[in-house]
Order: sequence, then C-alpha cells, then structure tokens
Amino acid sequence: MKRRSADPYRDLDVIDARAPRFNQLVIGSLSLTAFLVDWWPLYAILAVQLALGLTLGRRWCLPCLAYFELVQPIFGEGPIEDSRPPRFANMVGVVVLGAATIAHAAGATTLGWSLGLLVAALALLAAATGICVGCEVYRLGARARGIRPQPLDRIDLEELGANRSGDLVVQFTHPLCTDCRVLERRLREDGHDVVTVDVSRRPELARKYGIAVVPTALAVATDGSVSLLLAR
Repeated sequence: MKRRSADPYRDLDVIDARAPRFNQLVIGSLSLTAFLVDWWPLYAILAVQLALGLTLGRRWCLPCLAYFELVQPIFGEGPIEDSRPPRFANMVGVVVLGAATIAHAAGATTLGWSLGLLVAALALLAAATGICVGCEVYRLGARARGIRPQPLDRIDLEELGANRSGDLVVQFTHPLCTDCRVLERRLREDGHDVVTVDVSRRPELARKYGIAVVPTALAVATDGSVSLLLAR
C-alpha cells in the first residue's frame, strides 16, 4: 500500500477528499434503494450508522472502513482537506434521515419518502460532482461566525512571530492540508510575503481569530490591520 500522509483514524481534523464522496455514494445509493424496495427502516439504519461514525470515530463508520481499508490501498491517497465541512454534512444527513424515519413511523409516508429522496439526491450529487450542499452550508456558516460575532479586522503580528516590515499575507493552514500547500505556493509565486499559522500547533489562535476552515489567507498591513480576505 502506498504511504499515507494522513492517518485516517488519528488525523481526524483532515480527511482524504475521496472518502466523503465514497461515503455519500453509499448513503445516496442505499437511500434510493429504500424507496425503490419500499423499506423505510433502512433510513433508520443509515441514520444510526452515520451517528456512530460521528460520535465514536471512523472505525465505526462502515463506508469509511470500506474506503480506507479496501479502496484507498488500491487507488492511493487523494487530496487532503479540512474534515469539518463533510462532518457537518454527515450531521445534516443524520437529522434528515432521522426525520424521515420519524415521519414514516408516524404514518406521514409522503413526507418520509420526500426526506429520504432528498438525502439520496444530494448525496448522489456530491458523489458524482463533488458539489456537497452540506459542506457549502458549513462554509457559509463559518464565514458568518468569523465575521459577525468576531470581526476579523486586526491581527497581532507579534503574537504570530511575524516581526517584519512591509505588508504580508497571514495564512492559517494545516500541515496535512493539500489545498493549504497549493495556496501557499501560489501566494509565494505571486510575490507575497507569507506567514503561516499551523492551526494544529496553535489552536488558540484559530479560536481567537474565528478560523473555522483552512486554508484561510488574509492580507495584513504592517500595523496588523486586515485589508483583504484572500481565501477562505
């Protein structure tokens, strides 16, 4: 098996980007199957399975195990990304599948099938195209949390150890994040002076500045004022 840069069971703040798509393929296919064979209890099973993976870890997530133990060894590791958006999407899946189960149990079959088909459609869309609606909702919420409760208009450069003259770019990053490395390389190629903040080593700074998604890059003036959000 090819060497992994991120351990799927220990490096939980990142994930192989192909793993959520595989999981969505499984969830979407089984949600559609439940409708086609007219067996709604499958929605309850899927909701419980997702909940177990979220609360007890990836070893309790059967699609995750199938991907990391069977698929990834064959095709190799994909791009590494922030695990929080797909995790949030799974939470949404638990809620909607749980609601579908409750609706069926209460006799509201039309509502139950509608919710189940909604999960199937969105999960299969994400699996086929990479467009994850739940992930995008998370990112929108992350922007709102970063802007509204805690305006990100100033950064303490001394706290970051960035005692430099001239404007620079502060990038919040993670050492295993593929998008982070790509962004940093592009910023440096464009001539920016880049200071990186590893959120795995400095989580207190991520909390302080409301960094909910990596990579996040900010143009910062010499006085610490944030002039432009370059990427998030």
